[in-house]
Amino acid sequence: MLSLPQAVDACVRADVPSIALWRHKIAETGLAAASRLIRDSGLRVSSLCRGGMFPAATAEARRERMDDNRRAVDEAAELGTGVLVLVCGPAPDRDIAGARRMVEEAIAELVPYAESCGVCLGIEPLHPMYAAERSVINLLSQASEIAEQYRPDQVGIVVDAFHVWWDPGLYGQIERAAGRIVGYHVSDWIVPTPDLLMGRGMMGDGVIELRRIREAVEAAGYRGPIEVEIFNRAVWDLPVDESLALIKSRYLEHV
Repeated sequence: MLSLPQAVDACVRADVPSIALWRHKIAETGLAAASRLIRDSGLRVSSLCRGGMFPAATAEARRERMDDNRRAVDEAAELGTGVLVLVCGPAPDRDIAGARRMVEEAIAELVPYAESCGVCLGIEPLHPMYAAERSVINLLSQASEIAEQYRPDQVGIVVDAFHVWWDPGLYGQIERAAGRIVGYHVSDWIVPTPDLLMGRGMMGDGVIELRRIREAVEAAGYRGPIEVEIFNRAVWDLPVDESLALIKSRYLEHV
């Protein structure tokens, strides 16, 4: 897996104008050095991932997670992105409804701080197969129910095609989110799916109607960067320039 300097250099060589950053890569480099690297490269940071992981078994653990989310907001502001992607977290026990309440309460607490830093919280619903280990927010409708309690510049919605393509209410929910979408992520759903986490496909290798979803997202007012987000060891192991060339080609063909 590339370091942040390697990824930035590869994007510059490939004329990719934006990069989505993950916090563990920022931690490896150091926030000040990462921010300087991005500024010097001329790249735009489309979003920072991830905040969230709010539910926890004890009040002390929930406070620790809120403190970490405030740090994530600070990092997003320092890196010059207006979007912190929220992967909201699983239930610490069998009470999934209680965990969803924890998510709502945590977002309510975080919004004023994020707003003061100029950062919008982008709720990303994850496919239901991740409900037990990554997020109890699994539908665009659930994300909208939370986000609609706030202004669009405070809380938005991230549409990740891999997570939502199957939803029979998808296009109606995208329309519902008009003016509030702060990100669109693309990859593909391979059949059969080789791995629940590391089995995402290159665009065009699976069954997702990526262009139709993109058109719906754009009709709902989104004009920002489209992030390619592929968790797949075979793709990661390709030489970086070959990988980016393939991504650009498939993006143009299928997205």
